[in-house]
Parts: sequence; C-alpha cells; structure tokens
Amino acid sequence: MTTALNRIDQLFADRDRKRFIPFLTVGDPSIEATFHLVKAMVEAGADLIELGVPYSDPLADGPTIQRASERALENGVTIGDALQLVKRLRESGMEASIVLFSYFNPVLQYGIERFFADLAAYGADGVVIPDLPIEENGPAVTAAKQHGIHVISLVAPTSSSRINTIGAQATGFLYCVSSLGVTGARVDLREDLADFLERVKASTTVPTAVGFGISTPDQVRAVAPHTDGVIVGSAIVQQIEKHVEELKDPIQMPQAVEKIKTFVHQLASALQ
Repeated sequence: MTTALNRIDQLFADRDRKRFIPFLTVGDPSIEATFHLVKAMVEAGADLIELGVPYSDPLADGPTIQRASERALENGVTIGDALQLVKRLRESGMEASIVLFSYFNPVLQYGIERFFADLAAYGADGVVIPDLPIEENGPAVTAAKQHGIHVISLVAPTSSSRINTIGAQATGFLYCVSSLGVTGARVDLREDLADFLERVKASTTVPTAVGFGISTPDQVRAVAPHTDGVIVGSAIVQQIEKHVEELKDPIQMPQAVEKIKTFVHQLASALQ
C-alpha cells in the first residue's frame, strides 16, 4: 500500500486536475452508516475523505456540524472509533486519501505519540487540528513526521501577516478557510475570495484546498480556478441530517446512502 506521506502527495501530483474533498462526522448517525457513506462518496467522485471526530465543544463548527457531533457523541463515538473506522475502510480495499479533522483535546487525551502511530498503522494520511496554532504544534508535527503523517494547516482571510509563515511550513495541502466565522453553508462567497486564494498559493509550494461555506455546484465551479481542491462539509452533513432516520434503519439505509451519493456526485462533477 502507498505510504501515508505519499498518498496525499501523489493525489495532488497533477496540479491541472482539481480534487473533491467531502467532510462528514464519524458516527453520524452511526459508525455503520459512516462506513457506507464514505464508500459511496468515493464512488461518487471524492478524491480525499475528511472524517470529523465528534467533539463536545467544536469552536470552528456551525450549527449543522455541531448537531452531527451531538448525534455521534450520544452514540458514545470516540477518537478511537474514528481510527478503527479508518482501519476498516482500508481493510475493505479503499485507496482514497483519508484525513481526520479533530480538535486538540481528544488528540491530547489519546496521547500525541500514540495518535500519530495509530494514524499511520491504520492507514490515515493526515490530520487537521483547527485549534492548534502553528506556534504550538511542534510536538504534533514532530510525531507526525516520525510516522509519515501530514499535519494540515489552516489559513484564513484574517491570517493576514501570518499567511507567508503558515504557507512556508505547510505540508500535504493547505486548508484555506473561505469565510469568516464557523463552518456552514453560505448563499454567497466573499467578494475578495479569489484574491485571498491567489495570495495563499503564492505563499506556499504545497497544493491548496478551500472549504467553509461552499455548498453548491455553482460555488464549487466558482472557486475551482483558484485552488487545487474544494472541500464541502456542512451541505453534505445537512443531507445526512435530512435522511438520518433512514440511515438508522438497516433496511432503509442503502436507499438513503444512494440519495446522498447522488448529491455528492453533483458537487464532485462540478470540478470536471
């Protein structure tokens, strides 16, 4: 199997092709549902899967993803469950890149060294830790490098003078936050988004991917010329929430997964 460090690097090797990255919360509404949804999203055109670890105080997340975390936490889902899901996905033959999205406290409680060792052992490729600034990420980055894992940095329009610093130390890809505030579907994108994305691209040698607020095929098409990848989270989680009761029912689950797969395919197809 491709090493963790190389899987993301190889994914973005052809900078002329844009990559689609869906986000979903592990365990919303069940681990079994998440497994089947991830498999369906890859079939629908996803190049990299971002798996959110449920957390009780998700500061960067809006109401939609907060509710998803609440549903998962009610089921007792932990960061360990997220890692086991990655292992199961790899054992099922899935080759698409996988990145975990986790706040720092669950990582700290799990153990930094143990966390990155297990990420590598189970087949993950990277992690996004939104509340861990680059000034304080030394221990995590050191452990990540030892195990061939990318710590994906975030850069926002408010980063301003720090854009060059963040861009210089980025590995894997640079996660560009398209809007101020928390995650959530937006009707309109920032007027200065293209300028921000071009500035970020000039600051780094790694690929860029833009997320937060992108929710429609038209928005995907609009940002695609300015980035290497497009991340969609809340709009997909909204679809999961819409079909949550069906996803809880083993008999109705396949039909619900197919509906969400169609939605994801529409978003991914907008990049082609």
